[in-house]
Amino acid sequence: MRAFSIVALLCCIAFAPAARAQDPVQTAQSLIERQIAAFLRNDAAAAYSFAAPGIKALFPDKDSFLAMVKKNYQPVYHPGNFAFGKGRAIDGGAVVYQELLITGTDDKNWTAIYQIVRQPDGSYRINNVHILAKTASEGI
Repeated sequence: MRAFSIVALLCCIAFAPAARAQDPVQTAQSLIERQIAAFLRNDAAAAYSFAAPGIKALFPDKDSFLAMVKKNYQPVYHPGNFAFGKGRAIDGGAVVYQELLITGTDDKNWTAIYQIVRQPDGSYRINNVHILAKTASEGI
């Protein structure tokens, strides 16, 4: 009986990461965290690798992509602090919308809404980010 319990526990541990990895919202959050980490390291190639094909069509190389992010998405490019808000998967996980609450390095508050899309190979890529400035009356 004890051997069965150990085997059952090992099976649960072995399959737990796979179960978590298949949750579209958690996968999207991990993707966002990894892209932000790449931005913070100024690793254009890594940051660009998380972009969906439609974004890559608009910005065909990592340098033009990074220049666009620096210019238009400064709170995401170098956030002071960030936390995940609401996340929602639709169409059986084909699309994930993830809210990211950001305090910029200038102490201004922002909300970024990410659209993450599952690709034909099953991977997820960032397809769109919409940033909204929060007013003082909205708080954090």
